Amino acid sequence: MNQSDILVLYYSRSGATRDLARLIAEGIESIPGANARLRTVPSISTVCESTESAVPKDGSPYAEYKDLQECIGLALGSPTRFGNMAAPMKYFWDGSTSEWLSGALAGKPACVFTSTGSMHGGQESTLLTMMIPLFHHGMILMGLPYSEPDLMTSVTGGSPYGATHLSHANGQAPISAEERRLAITQGRRLAETAMRLRHQNV
Repeated sequence: MNQSDILVLYYSRSGATRDLARLIAEGIESIPGANARLRTVPSISTVCESTESAVPKDGSPYAEYKDLQECIGLALGSPTRFGNMAAPMKYFWDGSTSEWLSGALAGKPACVFTSTGSMHGGQESTLLTMMIPLFHHGMILMGLPYSEPDLMTSVTGGSPYGATHLSHANGQAPISAEERRLAITQGRRLAETAMRLRHQNV
């Protein structure tokens, strides 16, 4: 385990949320000593017999609850599902009772990010509802300040509650320059805070 790992935990279907996660990881790793640990969660099915492989075909490994215990900070991302996080991510957090009881995440900094198919597809409500389980875990939530000029000029994604991306209905719209800068900034701010807190607690 790297004592400076910051968990970037996401779920992605079309790849848009994954691309944001990678930019946030880039921001994290721009801070000396900080390391991004990219993890995803498996899809779930309403058919009980349908299961996912224990190892993803490609991309990031699946998250384990020990990732929550070992990280010094967390960036949480999901596409929007009717203004809320996607079911696979909700399912993962519903299983984190042991970590909640032990306080594994208490006092650690966190941020959230999302991607939607339409401009008014629930970006901000998704970010806000993703924060709720993190508050229950005792995390310190961070947003994006308006000192970031891209928040005022972006015509795609971007929110004071966290980085966002407008992927359009087919999920294929490229990440805009403003979205890119905001995602990298969010990762950098999270890493700076996590590293400061870590050094205070050593």
